[in-house]
Amino acid sequence: MMVEETDKSPAPPDSATLHRAIGASAMGNATEWFDYGIYAYGVTYISAALFPGDLEQAVLFALATFAISFLVRPLGGLFWGPLGDRMGRKSVLALTILLMSGATLCVGLIPSYDSIGYWAPTLLVLLRMIQGFSTGGEYGGAATFMAEYSPDDRRGFFGSFLEFGTLAGFSLGAGLMLGFSLLLGEQAMYEWGWRVPFLIAAPMGLIGMYLRSRIEDTPVFREAEAAAEAAERRAPGLGELARRHWRPLLVVGGLVVALNVVNYTLLSYMPTYLQRRIGLTHDQALIVPIIGMLFMMVFLPFAGRLSDKVGRRPLWKFSLIGLLVLVVPLYMLMSQGLMGAIVGFVLLGLLYVPQLATISATFPALFPTQVRFAGFAIAYNISTSLFGGTAPVIGSGLIDLTGNELMPAFYMMLACLVGLVALRFMPETAGRSLREDHFTPVRG
Repeated sequence: MMVEETDKSPAPPDSATLHRAIGASAMGNATEWFDYGIYAYGVTYISAALFPGDLEQAVLFALATFAISFLVRPLGGLFWGPLGDRMGRKSVLALTILLMSGATLCVGLIPSYDSIGYWAPTLLVLLRMIQGFSTGGEYGGAATFMAEYSPDDRRGFFGSFLEFGTLAGFSLGAGLMLGFSLLLGEQAMYEWGWRVPFLIAAPMGLIGMYLRSRIEDTPVFREAEAAAEAAERRAPGLGELARRHWRPLLVVGGLVVALNVVNYTLLSYMPTYLQRRIGLTHDQALIVPIIGMLFMMVFLPFAGRLSDKVGRRPLWKFSLIGLLVLVVPLYMLMSQGLMGAIVGFVLLGLLYVPQLATISATFPALFPTQVRFAGFAIAYNISTSLFGGTAPVIGSGLIDLTGNELMPAFYMMLACLVGLVALRFMPETAGRSLREDHFTPVRG
């Protein structure tokens, strides 16, 4: 479906506006992943402070709590997605970033289990659910916002900075948790030091909201909104979305299985895996992913730019096949000690970069403007809740069930196979206008 251009079509954004839009989008993503970073890297301290039982049992409870927050992400997508297609991307993104940062801040204020008993884990679960609900609208909205502001021929390059924000936020959270651990020592971290990084989420959220408040909604959305008003059309409901756009919903869902099993295994579960399964010290287990993420951040813009030249599909195919073939050897390399863990993680991260760099250029383009926010948010978050947030618990559970330390690698391989099947039906959208409905399935 092509949206007819009118004399009232918004002018393309100038360079300064484009850069502000990219910064505002990336800041929200950084805030979201800052939370994941401090939670993943502080899970041992959080477990000891807020959960009953011995530390091993408490860590399992904390990982399960991490997964619980993902169960409400589809509800967030169902709520925020249609709202973003009706009210605009900007309004929804201002609300979601405040909810996210507020929930993260409050985690750092929860009294200990010794002080309030089972209210401590209960409050943590509630706050994680609020965080998950707001994230259900944040990521889909930020990616849509980024994609609709970017020039068609450079959407991959500019979109890669959304994921630069992902890794920057995660690295900041991880780095703060590691830094405080080294500065304060284990005793102080268990007693109170783990709380400090959570308190930093509040200013991050306020900065993100300020940046977003200074930008107009995307030109593509304003143009589509004007055309819909002229034709007296309303935004499609969820039933119409499922009926008319089921193919991109399924394709995005399948690709996200691969994307987020790899993502949450590498970024969220890896510190726990390296410490509990490989035998690295706590600080070593934190340093390995931080080094890997810094390498990934360097290559993200190059992968995004390359996707503008050769297309999204070739990069996804390279990444999925590369991970499928090499994930087990690289996991075996990581088991050889600190240097092996660093090299193995860096190589896994670089194989994953072609997927990560092209998310906001690939997925929003599969939906027409009138349902773009809702379609992306719903498909992404349902798949993420089932396969992404549960990846740490499934990986740990499979090891306990089988005694095989490579089970997370095998699970990652299975997810990549699902992604390759979905990729067969994904159209190439590099360089094409977001004002069109591109979804003519391709094979091969």
